[in-house]
Amino acid sequence: MRNAELIFIPTPTVGHLVPFLELARRLIDQDDRIRITVLVMKHQGQSHLDTYVNSIGSSLPFVRFVDVPELEDKPTLGSTQSAEAFVYDFVERNIPLVRNIVTSILSSPELDGVEVKGIVADFFCLPMVDVARDVNLPFYVFLTMSSAFLAMLRYLADRHSKDTSVFVRDSGEMLSIRGFVNPVPVNVLPTALFMEDGYDADVKLAILFNKVSGILVNTSVDIEPYTVNHFLNERSYPPVYAVGPIFNPKAQPHPDQDLGVRDELMKWLDDQPEASVVFLCFGSMGRLKGPLVKEIAHGLELCQYRFIWSLRAEDDDSLPEGFLDRVKGRGMVCGWSPQVEILDHKAVGGFVSHCGWNSIVESLWFGVPIVTWPMYAEQQLNAFLLVKELNLAVELKLDYRARRDELVSASEIDAAIRCVMMNKDDSLVRKRVMDVSQMARRAILNGGSSYLATEKFIQDVIGVKQ
Repeated sequence: MRNAELIFIPTPTVGHLVPFLELARRLIDQDDRIRITVLVMKHQGQSHLDTYVNSIGSSLPFVRFVDVPELEDKPTLGSTQSAEAFVYDFVERNIPLVRNIVTSILSSPELDGVEVKGIVADFFCLPMVDVARDVNLPFYVFLTMSSAFLAMLRYLADRHSKDTSVFVRDSGEMLSIRGFVNPVPVNVLPTALFMEDGYDADVKLAILFNKVSGILVNTSVDIEPYTVNHFLNERSYPPVYAVGPIFNPKAQPHPDQDLGVRDELMKWLDDQPEASVVFLCFGSMGRLKGPLVKEIAHGLELCQYRFIWSLRAEDDDSLPEGFLDRVKGRGMVCGWSPQVEILDHKAVGGFVSHCGWNSIVESLWFGVPIVTWPMYAEQQLNAFLLVKELNLAVELKLDYRARRDELVSASEIDAAIRCVMMNKDDSLVRKRVMDVSQMARRAILNGGSSYLATEKFIQDVIGVKQ
């Protein structure tokens, strides 16, 4: 009987909601006592989130969704405000609404023998720890980023107790962060830490980790051995459960997307030789300006490799004149692409990526080596982790930031793509990625490290099965 309920509070973006729902699937599949209620906060213009929830909800039995009412006084993202500060403000404003829903769930006659065992919230929803405390429930965080990011946050909280200043981006300072093998250059820290309001938001979040009952992380000891083991041996911090990789390798395209484009791309890939295509995608927020689009196009012409380019440009006419004619048959340019299906295809041999953690998890699962081109958020730290700590990627850029309008030359792009695609049989990075892929797949099977970490979390929050 499913008599143990967990309440999930994700950040209301697809990039955070998707891993939360896959975690729900994992927990329900692994233990037949669990059911889950997901609280869906809303901010304006998020009809796509409703569509996504409706599309995936039918495939998740024992998961129900409860909409948090929209805020009457809606915050807006200012032009000089960091996204982190905006989200922190949004989450804080939702606390009374979430508290009302949680209280209502706990007093509902529908529970009928079902006991709510805890709250699992997203990193950005850490301020909700006060809700859990008010109703006497344990509060866990699901970090949809890496354990290296968690190590950086812990360093940030410790540093702030001695020095409250915002970091200086180009200081050249090297930081000694517990959980990293190498000194970490300041210029690969998350963008928010160089902005006063972003720094304040991240520090408050980092400090709140000390109030939680435990931290689930979307990684495994096979992907990040040094950092995960560091936390497993740490006794003065909440327990860390390395339960990843959390994602659905059979994920279907978003129902709002053009499935005709998907069919065209997959048909074209079917006709290409194995590991011959490089895939370029910079995430849902990675809109590129015209001059950079032209450099990428030139780089693709120089390298002569087959490619799929998922292009979101700020200008409709940013591609060089005649480019599509010159690469006809060798390359495909599209606005949207089914990333999971493309990475899963045998024809794909490399991935030029913005290094969002979801994308990294997917590429490692499918054994596709990455060329690092971070854009925003914590992606610079992810790129540093992949290249310098783990030897799982080819470096194009580690400290690139989209807001700076910095150009990356066609020759740099050409060289990085050649590096990841040529000498496929001799590439040390490719061999490392393939090894990690196999280990990560084993980790989630019964008896694997991530399976056991998930089991430990279930036992800690619900208890051992009788």
